[in-house]
Amino acid sequence: MKSTTPTDLRGLTYNECVKAAYFEVLKQTTSLLATLPDDPHRYSLIREDKLPIIEGTIVHEFINPLLYMRLECHKDDKLAINFGCDSQPGFMEYEPLAGTFLRILYKVTMAINTAINIEDCIKTDYIVTECSEFYEFLEEGGLKNHTFHLIKHKPKAIKRKLQKVA
Repeated sequence: MKSTTPTDLRGLTYNECVKAAYFEVLKQTTSLLATLPDDPHRYSLIREDKLPIIEGTIVHEFINPLLYMRLECHKDDKLAINFGCDSQPGFMEYEPLAGTFLRILYKVTMAINTAINIEDCIKTDYIVTECSEFYEFLEEGGLKNHTFHLIKHKPKAIKRKLQKVA
């Protein structure tokens, strides 16, 4: 995956910084998942609430069989990011992907990358470790709050070059 520079977050309020960082992580995560050849691992469920941002509001949620992210309003109306990586035995081949996701998450939210220190926006009060089960539960429940998305496949640069030669 091509390394990208995090979005310029200088001059924003705390919540604006957290929101911009969340969507930068989501963008890079989507690019990461796009390299997977299997369609089921590129499926995702998205939730977006348009309500006023008050404590308890889920601003955005991304659920994938392998990865999970949620932008949510916590105490004092401050935005926070919850996350998860599937760690079930059947998904261990995707462990490097989970490691890359975590590095992206922490890199984008590091104090040196933002004018306002938003490192405390990453919440670990709950970490989803069974993303595939959570995904299936919501999918089978009728998708009341979520919409289904398939991330378009985009092979890694090396594979694209090999395909052109073949």
